[in-house]
Amino acid sequence: MATVLVIDDSAEMRRMLLRMLDSAGHHPYAAVDGVEGVALYARYRPDLVITDILMPNMEGIETIRELRRISPAVKILAISGSGGYGGPNYLAAARELGADEVLTKPVRAVEFYAVVNRMLGLALATKET
Repeated sequence: MATVLVIDDSAEMRRMLLRMLDSAGHHPYAAVDGVEGVALYARYRPDLVITDILMPNMEGIETIRELRRISPAVKILAISGSGGYGGPNYLAAARELGADEVLTKPVRAVEFYAVVNRMLGLALATKET
């Protein structure tokens, strides 16, 4: 299947996304922040990057911009618990600055699989976990 890079500072979220991607037959790997994520992207060139927005060191918006600078065609899914409910809408900004798709946390499995499959051009059945 596809190689997928997950960038998220939350160990729990990284584990969950890696488990979901692995169960779908993908080859996922992870980074704890944008600095590590950009370095891993440059080295491995995954088929898809999933990045959190609010992270230390290099936050998601900056990560998206840097990934686009390195590879304008990179597929990027931005995720965040800050979807604009009474605060800044980081996901709207992420989309404006280069994310192809966005999802709010908590991530629902059915929606996650559907978005990932669509981004990768796969017509696979979605799984619920």
